[in-house]
Amino acid sequence: MISSLTAENLACARGDKKLFDSLNFRVSAGQALAVEGANGAGKTSLLRMIAGFLAPVAGRIVVKMDARENDDAEERGKSIGWLGHQDGLKPQLTVIEQLTFFAQLYGGPANPALLEQVGLARQADLPCRYLSAGQRRRLALARLLAAQRPLWLLDEPFAALDASGQRLVAHLMARHCGNGGIIIAATHEALGLGNESLKL
Repeated sequence: MISSLTAENLACARGDKKLFDSLNFRVSAGQALAVEGANGAGKTSLLRMIAGFLAPVAGRIVVKMDARENDDAEERGKSIGWLGHQDGLKPQLTVIEQLTFFAQLYGGPANPALLEQVGLARQADLPCRYLSAGQRRRLALARLLAAQRPLWLLDEPFAALDASGQRLVAHLMARHCGNGGIIIAATHEALGLGNESLKL
């Protein structure tokens, strides 16, 4: 289990444009951090940097697990559950086939109860090409739960969801933090978790 994630003097640039520098923050187990800022400020880039998809121009990201610290991006990635804008779904697969694929990718059996949790039990045998944007987002949430990773990186977690879907996300986030997980979310909306905020 991760006890904390710390960013030390992070700097990020895309092409010739510097998005941010000298960025410092720390998130501990059971906490959530909302990353706020205008479009193009670097919110998604920061999440990608934490995930190891993007290398920082300067600084480092340190994960503390048990008594040891590690700043290796590949090692950190093994603890990360990702919810981004792209759903990565195969349109020809059914909802349960898609969940089974990702569960096996993460090293565990598919749990149909996850579809119940996210409100997709009735769509289990429906090909993904017929899902609405909100249903695709719910399936992405089921995939996040199937991963069973302690560090969640969420890019606009409430996007494409109706009011009940947004309540579901709020519930899942609160439960994750209550179980000692960590959440870092790029968002334009309040997370509702009594969380810290980081403005870019």
